Amino acid sequence: MQALHIHAGPKALAHIREHGLLPEHIGVIPGAAGGPKGLILGPLDRFIFGDWLAQSTQPVDLVGASIGAWRMATACLNDSVVAFERLEHDYIHQHYEPLPGQKRVNAQQVSDAFGQSLQDFYGGRIAEVLSHPRYKLHIVTSRGRHILHREHPVATPLGYTGAYLSNALHRRALGAWLERVVFSGQGAPLPFDDRDFRTHAAALTEGNFMAALQASCSIPFALKAVHDIPGAPPGAYWDGGITDYHLHLNWTVPTKGPDRAIVLYPHFQKNVVPGWLDKALKWRHAASPFLDSAIVLAPNPEWVKTLPNGKLPDRKDFMTYDRDLAGRVKVWNAATQASQQLAEEFSNWLQNPSTTMVQAL
Repeated sequence: MQALHIHAGPKALAHIREHGLLPEHIGVIPGAAGGPKGLILGPLDRFIFGDWLAQSTQPVDLVGASIGAWRMATACLNDSVVAFERLEHDYIHQHYEPLPGQKRVNAQQVSDAFGQSLQDFYGGRIAEVLSHPRYKLHIVTSRGRHILHREHPVATPLGYTGAYLSNALHRRALGAWLERVVFSGQGAPLPFDDRDFRTHAAALTEGNFMAALQASCSIPFALKAVHDIPGAPPGAYWDGGITDYHLHLNWTVPTKGPDRAIVLYPHFQKNVVPGWLDKALKWRHAASPFLDSAIVLAPNPEWVKTLPNGKLPDRKDFMTYDRDLAGRVKVWNAATQASQQLAEEFSNWLQNPSTTMVQAL
């Protein structure tokens, strides 16, 4: 069964017809939030960053939220293939035991453990990430406003209720509760037009890298917010996926002929959902002109059904397997091993990038 589906916006499809797809055509690579679902992209990441893109020299903007930020930061490390393998191993084997006298793991415990894992992963190597000769890293976070300005046991649930209701009325209304804060390395400008949503741009430095990355991965109520990140507006910062779940952004890829004309998007599904609170709002899941230059690499839904449990790894597996770490590790390893087929099929398609295999986004 074909594992990989390739979807393209109209400009991207026209580009493929005229120029094919070469590594020097890539200007932006986004990395979506989505927790364990992102594990399925490991082989694609290793092929794209470790092999294919290495054949070109142009700068590329890497934009990530949550696990996508972790993936994109990993791409900036020396010997990224080894680093991606470690990310996959570390993510799959993470496990939290309730503290003595408690029935479940609390958010502070998860935050402390996750912060330590980031320190173990990137400690002493932040300069590597921020000085990559080609890749410009952008980490997306969500900063609370008004009653969400500080994490509070009563105000925070109320604030997120207000955010949910406001977002249901209009996505821009979410900006009254949360704003997008993007931390960008090397002084790089944002590779998208930020007028779609309340946005603040901040410099990504060695002094705030860990805090920004942890904030981008801090799911509300599952982890604690990160407060007062240096170099950015004060307040509580949460998962970048809240404001930008799948980074459905108005990409402004620089073009000079075909060079850097394409947003290449390895994703775990074909739909690019704007915000985390839009998951149930199916009318916001359609493509828009924002994605006209995007190529989305996504698993075939029928192929996904052949994976263990008939689905991608997801956060519910933490509850399903509870303390059965070995059981969850076995299932997630099987899924990631099967996803090698995605990378192989993309590599084969690049040898003859026929549009007959490309579906409209």
